[in-house]
Amino acid sequence: MSKIATIGMFDGVHKGHQFLLRELISEAQKRCLQSVVVTFFDHPRNLLSGNAERLLTTREERKALLEACGVDKVVMLEFADIQKQTAKQFMRFLRERYDVTVVIMGYDHRFGSDRLCSYDDYANAGKEAGVEVTLLKEASSSIPYNDNKAHDNSSEKPYPISSSRIRKALQQGRAEAANEMLGREYSLFGKVVHGKGLGTRLGFPTANISLSDPDKLLPKDGVYAVQTEIGGILYRAVMNIGTNPTVQDKEEPRTYIEVHVIDFEGNLYNQLMRVEILHRLRDEQRFESLDALRRQIETDILICKKD
Repeated sequence: MSKIATIGMFDGVHKGHQFLLRELISEAQKRCLQSVVVTFFDHPRNLLSGNAERLLTTREERKALLEACGVDKVVMLEFADIQKQTAKQFMRFLRERYDVTVVIMGYDHRFGSDRLCSYDDYANAGKEAGVEVTLLKEASSSIPYNDNKAHDNSSEKPYPISSSRIRKALQQGRAEAANEMLGREYSLFGKVVHGKGLGTRLGFPTANISLSDPDKLLPKDGVYAVQTEIGGILYRAVMNIGTNPTVQDKEEPRTYIEVHVIDFEGNLYNQLMRVEILHRLRDEQRFESLDALRRQIETDILICKKD
């Protein structure tokens, strides 16, 4: 069966991506075609720049989120295999390999090693490759957001949603702004491993999470209100991301992800755990004593419970 496709990294599968995917599915139904998302295992920017781009979603998360949007098929490619192909060559490859006869382009998207400038250029290249190219002209959606401010401000000018803007919001500690653009809570996933045991000594045992994918973007260091599901029950929790400055190992400083699950009793070691970030409570800070740290944790828990 012939297919209609859209192409991109789709990191985060945010509201903008979701808008494009709804249009893809709608057009597929009108034309009696299968809807396909063509994406990549790794971010093309990593290969082109040599830098490691921290991503909003792992490969598995991205594929699952794309499928959850209702597309018929997700095709994941190795960017290195096609990076030298021009737009025409790539569209011909998609037609011959996957029977793609129509491509929907986002209003600001480009592909192909020749980096064509205009929609007409892509339409002409597609015609030569036997692929119709259509353009989604309007921006998907926008929210009031200013990259250069440290706090949310509803009076700010709306900006189009993008993966890079969401990354920047998380790096600034603006979890709620990131969640608004994503259309869901940003999450971290990994295995619970043994830590220093400090939380237990303080009376607040923590699950120390080792991320399943080291390329997953961590929000700004600090204390966050989060939630997690354990045994089918949704629990509120307090998460700290940082170096534990009060008891930091000066010989080998590292970043820890520690989660205290409120009102939970049980052993989580070696289990897989996902936490959804609700909002940021405060900066990580150094305390004069463990008693002062304990009092602050009690305050954090009370705030989290009231949310």
